[in-house]
Amino acid sequence: MLGLAACRIGAAATRGLLHTAPRRAAADPPDPANSKKRFNPELLQFLVCPLSHKPLRYEESTNELINEELGIAYPIIDGMPNMIPQDARMIQKEKKQEESEENQH
Repeated sequence: MLGLAACRIGAAATRGLLHTAPRRAAADPPDPANSKKRFNPELLQFLVCPLSHKPLRYEESTNELINEELGIAYPIIDGMPNMIPQDARMIQKEKKQEESEENQH
């Protein structure tokens, strides 16, 4: 009987330790161009696009990782790349618009 009681006490203590933190309200996403920490370009040797598995290019002016093939840019926030595809920004249209404007002038 003592063994069973000890197990119950242990389980109750474990449940107390495994509580989840209260959720905070979602804030506006930070602007990657104004992040405090800079991205270390040496990390590019380890990072690939999660969609195409191809290497990425670091664009310092926008502080983003670029996949030219798919035309998407992953933001870097506080020095950490956000590689979630849903958070990536489409850049292909912007690039095509710039090229067409340059050709017209």
